Amino acid sequence: MPADQQDIAREIAARAEAAAADGRPRHHPDRDYPPYRSTALRHPRQPLVPVLDPEAAELSGPVFGRTDLTDLDHDLTRRHSSAPLGERITVTGRVLDRAGRPVTGQLVEIWQANAAGRYAHERDQHPAPLDPNFTGTGRCLTDDQGVYRFTTIKPGAYPWRNHTNAWRPAHIHFSLFGTAFTQRLITQMYFPGDPLFRHDPILQSVTDPAARARLVAAYDHDLSVPEWSLGYRWDIVLDGPAATWTEEGR
Repeated sequence: MPADQQDIAREIAARAEAAAADGRPRHHPDRDYPPYRSTALRHPRQPLVPVLDPEAAELSGPVFGRTDLTDLDHDLTRRHSSAPLGERITVTGRVLDRAGRPVTGQLVEIWQANAAGRYAHERDQHPAPLDPNFTGTGRCLTDDQGVYRFTTIKPGAYPWRNHTNAWRPAHIHFSLFGTAFTQRLITQMYFPGDPLFRHDPILQSVTDPAARARLVAAYDHDLSVPEWSLGYRWDIVLDGPAATWTEEGR
């Protein structure tokens, strides 16, 4: 029989207990995390083997710059003929290095589900409505203070087939490209107070509570735009003890 939520909850608790007993800092999850079922097939079992020259890859890979962005790339609510449905939000924060210095000119991309919890992608076929005025992708460059800023719609939770009655908390995917395509990092931002946190094996695979908390944005009323959007602040730290978790090997 497929696992249900109670089975997954027991597995999550066992892994958390083992991590706590181990006592080592775990800023990133194990690549093989059994409650997250697909990691059994997706994580490397052998040491990685370099197959190309990284410098050559950077020379021949995609190059991004200010000329590649338009004035509307950061606003996911103004990309179509009408406004999308849902709760309009502003998401902003700073991209920082391990010393707290701003990372400037950083390409930040996001993608997400719509307010009903459905992606505008052919592989997402669950019975929630698509929104013709929301495709769920955006990008911007950080400014001189390392600040990024997006206007979007708060995404909905959605089902996935990890186990019976599995639901993902509302989240936004973030991608940061560094100075070359081969330096790309991917992570997820969550919203405070979501009741699905404890049920989600992807979020719970980050067994360090402090590291897990760094994936959750803070509601910031000062960022809310009157009669327009609610504001959330989420800083991204690229390295060091306070680093934001990234999806390594996933």
